[in-house]
Amino acid sequence: MSLTIKDYILRRKILVGKVTEGIILLTANQVLPRNYAANVLPFRQDSTFLYYTGINAPDVLLMIDCQTGDEYLVGNEPTVEEAVWSGAQHPLYELAEASGIHLTLSLSKLKDKIDRCKTENRRIHYLPPYTAQKNLILSQLLGKSAEKIVPGASATLINAVIAQRSVKTEVEIAEIESALDQVTGPMHEIAMKMALEGTYEHQIVAEMFKMAKAEDMEFAYPVICTVHGEVLHNESHRNKLQKGQLLLIDAGVESKNHYASDITRTTPVGGKFTVQQKEIYEIVLSTQLKAIKSLKPGILYRDIHYEAAKNITNGLKILGLMKGDTNEAVNAGAHALFFPHGLGHMLGLDVHDMEDLGEDRIGYDENTLRSEQFGTAYLRFAKELKSGFVLTVEPGIYFIPILIEQWQKQKKLDQYINYNLLHQYMQFGGIRIEDNVAITDSGYKLLGKPIKKTVNEIEAFN
Repeated sequence: MSLTIKDYILRRKILVGKVTEGIILLTANQVLPRNYAANVLPFRQDSTFLYYTGINAPDVLLMIDCQTGDEYLVGNEPTVEEAVWSGAQHPLYELAEASGIHLTLSLSKLKDKIDRCKTENRRIHYLPPYTAQKNLILSQLLGKSAEKIVPGASATLINAVIAQRSVKTEVEIAEIESALDQVTGPMHEIAMKMALEGTYEHQIVAEMFKMAKAEDMEFAYPVICTVHGEVLHNESHRNKLQKGQLLLIDAGVESKNHYASDITRTTPVGGKFTVQQKEIYEIVLSTQLKAIKSLKPGILYRDIHYEAAKNITNGLKILGLMKGDTNEAVNAGAHALFFPHGLGHMLGLDVHDMEDLGEDRIGYDENTLRSEQFGTAYLRFAKELKSGFVLTVEPGIYFIPILIEQWQKQKKLDQYINYNLLHQYMQFGGIRIEDNVAITDSGYKLLGKPIKKTVNEIEAFN
C-alpha cells in the first residue's frame, strides 16, 4: 500500500471542491544557504505542497484555477550550469506528469496570470508563509508589501487544508507505521541497550543516525537524548551517562514519503530503576495507558489531558509530593509544576502536524478555547477527536530546579504542593513516555509494533 498519482489528483480535487472560487497558490520550499549559495542546508519540502503534489523539488509552485480546474506546475527550467554542479535535474513537465498535473508555466507568466486575476477581482488563495523566502516570493507575485502577506493569507484555504489533512487515510497511517517499525522502534530499543555508565549521549545519537541512514530515512525533528530530561527540548548530547541517572530519548524518523513518527522512552542508566525512579515512572506509565484507553471519537482531547493531570496529581499525593483535593489542585494548575506541557499534538507529514497554519486553528475551535493557565496553555491540541486523527500521547513528570525554586520562594499553591520533600528530587531529571495513536470509528489504534516501556520489560531487556 503506497501513495499513487491518483491519490494526489484526488486530494487536489477535494481541495478545489472546498475552496470553489478564485485561484489557489501553493509554494514549495526553497534551498536555503548555510552561509553562501552553494553551501546549503538539508532540503525539506513544504508538507502541504507534498500532500497535494508529492513533488520533492525546490523552487516550484502549484497554481489551481478553481473555476476551470486547470492545474499548473510553475517554475523555471533547470539550466546546464545547475547540471554541472548538481547533476541533471528533472524538467518541469516530468515533475508535473509524476503528480498528474497537465500544465506547466514559467514564473514570469504566472505573474501575468495573477495580474489578470486581480483586474478581474478574482480571489487569490495562499497559505501563511513561515520562511522569509516564501514571504518574498508571494510579495513579488502579488504586488503586496512583505508585512501584508501573512495577514492576507486565505482563511478559506487554511481551513480547507486543515480539514482535509487532519483526517488520515489508511495509506497515510501505513506510512507512519513504516517509519515506526523500520527505524524508530528498533532504534529506541538499541538506545536502551546503550544506556550504560560511561557512555556519552552523542554516542547513542550517532548509532540512532546510523540506523536511520541505513534505511535512507531522515529524522522528523532534532533528537532529544539527555540525562537532563527536565529540560523539555534539550538538544545537547554532550553528557557522560552516570549510574543513578535517567536517560530520556525523544526521537522519530520520517517515512520515505515524509510521514513523521514521534516516540519517547525513558531508561535508567545501567538498566535498573531506583525505588524513587520506579515510583515516578509507574505514575507516568499508568497515566499514559489510561489516557490511551480513553481515546475515541467525540471526546475533547482537553478532557483527556485534564484526566492525565489528575492521575499524575493522585500519584504524587501518594508519594507525599502533592496534597489537598485533586480536582481543586488541577483546576488551580498545581500539577503544572511537575507536568508543564500538554498531553500531545497531531502527527502527520509534520511532527507537529500543520502547526505552520496556526496552532490555534489546528488544536482549537470556537467551542474549545485555549487556557491562559501555565502548563495547560501549552496543550497544543484540545478539541474534539474524530476518526482518522493521529496524535501523540505523552504525559511526563519533571523536577525542574529553577521552576521549583521560583514557586517555593513565592509559596505558590503551597496548599497543594509539599515543598519540604522536593529537595529529595532536585537531581531527579524527568520522565516522559510517548506513543503515536490513530483515532478509529470505535476507539483507537496504537500505531507500530510495541516498543518496550514497562519497568519489567526495560529491566529484563537490559
